[in-house]
Amino acid sequence: MTGIVSGCLLGHACRYDGASRPCAAVRRLAARQQLVPVCPETAGGLPQPREPSEIQPDGTVRSRDGHDVTAEYCLGAQRTLDRARSVGARLAILKSKSPSCGSGLVYDGTFQGKLVAGDGVTTQLLKKEGICVVSENIVADCEPSFKHPVAIILGTGLGDLAQRVKPVRRISYRDIEGFPQDAVPVPGHHYEAIVGTISGVPVVLYPGRVHLYQGYSAMQVASLVRHAHSIGCRDLILAGSSGAIYDHARPGLGLITDHINLTGANPLADRNASVFAETPFVGMHEAYSPYLREICITVAADKGIDLTTGVYAGMMGPSFETSAEVDVLGRLGVSYVGNSCVTETIMARALDMNVLGITLAAHFAAEPNLTHEDIISFADDHAEQFEELVCGVLEVLGCAEE
Repeated sequence: MTGIVSGCLLGHACRYDGASRPCAAVRRLAARQQLVPVCPETAGGLPQPREPSEIQPDGTVRSRDGHDVTAEYCLGAQRTLDRARSVGARLAILKSKSPSCGSGLVYDGTFQGKLVAGDGVTTQLLKKEGICVVSENIVADCEPSFKHPVAIILGTGLGDLAQRVKPVRRISYRDIEGFPQDAVPVPGHHYEAIVGTISGVPVVLYPGRVHLYQGYSAMQVASLVRHAHSIGCRDLILAGSSGAIYDHARPGLGLITDHINLTGANPLADRNASVFAETPFVGMHEAYSPYLREICITVAADKGIDLTTGVYAGMMGPSFETSAEVDVLGRLGVSYVGNSCVTETIMARALDMNVLGITLAAHFAAEPNLTHEDIISFADDHAEQFEELVCGVLEVLGCAEE
């Protein structure tokens, strides 16, 4: 994976105060991946050390002593973009909150330590270029450890990934709080979680799930997500089969960028939701982690895996979609349609988990004479590529030292 990273996060003394702000998780990632250090402020010709600067309400950048340094910040941003282009960077890990590198939050211009929503000058330019920008906090939060393993919930025909787990213990789904005790797995699913490692990365793998179409509530469907969170998981990889919407996707592996919940169900619309979530009014902006998505895209490219991207529509099922429904979904910009993922993602976001959604489009939606057995057969044929993709993502994420 090729990207750029704020030099101060690697220990370079380039901050305004002449110091660095090293981040252990970023340094570990940089040791495994091709991350090129940058410093927009010094690239713009600003001295070091220097007076701290903040973005003003009018969009200019001023130092604490009143000097307008907007031109220097814009020059540094352009030179950083040029550097990103030269190395083919798709990812930028930039120091949080700064007037140059901040992403999502920046200081408000009063030099009182107050934060407001917004992006730094360099971040704005990189995002316009289509580069994924994240802070060191996101990298650290997504880094797995034995205290915070990666949860992986698998759907129809994808359970063979379990064979790659070096097991430590197994957990029957019947011992998971909230999971329906009378549930019988549909073909291609198994009801025993495996705790262990894949390529040295701690995981908790759930090789099956229940569905709304089996008559279970959204809260029951999301029980595996709650269990994963309760044992420390912060990252969640969701995978399942789907149908590809013609002219928007094709059969094969797909990366979920967003979803439309058409199931008519939501796990937070439950009288017991307050037990798990502070509020039912959970923001779903960037429900699927841009950072994890970028890693997945890069892994697929490196391994020569054909990976499409698009929006997933969750339907109740179990019947397949009509031609009219598929036509409407296409008009809505949907690429994949299936019977899982959306309720689990909603619960995961309510628990502040990082979600990566991978789907195996096993057919074109509304394809005639389609059977469930056809989906399982297609999944079997693509199991190796799916496993390589997931294992590749885990290898990039690595494992934190403890």
